[in-house]
Amino acid sequence: MIVILKQNAPQQKVDELYELIRSKGLDIHTVEGEQDTVLGLIGDTFQLDIERLNQLDIVSAVRRISEPYKLVNRKFHNENSVITVENTAVGDGKFAVIAGPCSVETEEQIIEVAKRVKAAGATMLRGGAFKPRTSPYAFRGLKAEGIELLLEAKKATGLPIVTELTSLSHIDLFNDVDVIQVGARNMQNFDMLLELGKCDKTILLKRGLSSTIQEWLMSAEYIAAGGNNNIILCERGIRTYETATRNTLDISCVPVLKEKTHLPVIVDPSHATGYSSLVRPMSKAAVVAGADGLMIEVHNHPEKALCDGAQSVTPDQFDEIMADVKRLCQSEGR
Repeated sequence: MIVILKQNAPQQKVDELYELIRSKGLDIHTVEGEQDTVLGLIGDTFQLDIERLNQLDIVSAVRRISEPYKLVNRKFHNENSVITVENTAVGDGKFAVIAGPCSVETEEQIIEVAKRVKAAGATMLRGGAFKPRTSPYAFRGLKAEGIELLLEAKKATGLPIVTELTSLSHIDLFNDVDVIQVGARNMQNFDMLLELGKCDKTILLKRGLSSTIQEWLMSAEYIAAGGNNNIILCERGIRTYETATRNTLDISCVPVLKEKTHLPVIVDPSHATGYSSLVRPMSKAAVVAGADGLMIEVHNHPEKALCDGAQSVTPDQFDEIMADVKRLCQSEGR
């Protein structure tokens, strides 16, 4: 349930309303917008008398929210959220591009790629230090050393770094990481989500391989319920019967999410398609669909990559993608 207060409501009456709501065992999440102050009521709201609330002279409207997710619901927070990571903003017209290799391999590799993607216009650097792999025999990342190399690349370029947390046992290594990525396999790792809700870092939440949009938003709700509203959603393709691509890019989820949530939405065309030749057209499709950003895998030598070389574009190809993206964003006033 949300309660919308009238402008310039007397503070004493607002405090009395808060006391009434809390006396029913409910929590209150307050959002102060440019036009309205919205109270999001968390808990069993059926104990409240909606008619009584509507009759209060400081209340503009009372609305029940049928969806199980409340804090990330656009009905509760109509204005688009803008997530700021150092000097980079994502959401509400602020377009961000996260680029870099699937896995951090060497200091030379990550710094070379970081410099190239920054020159092309990327606003954040991605790189896997811990890699969840289907096969136990595949390369699983440099782990702590990988994070150190990412931090060296940040020193060299100034780009904020994005890397995936695969287990809460590693979280102390992420103190200097700017954006913690929750991968598709951990999207419903609720213990991890609850713990990340207690931190103040931006969380990049990827969609699960077979997850519905509601399940995805409920995972975001876990993070928000812990007090952390710095959440970016990332569509990375879902599993369908199609075998021509690695996954199926659900481009329609972008406008659907824009209706349902205030959180920024970005698209990862690399994991979604699995082929470098498809990254460019799908990047353009994501911009036109209304995405707030892209996450693209870039490797200086894809043929030698230790992980996902087939879906990684070269720095030269990334230059071409960024030229398209900038042109499309400019035409749409972003």
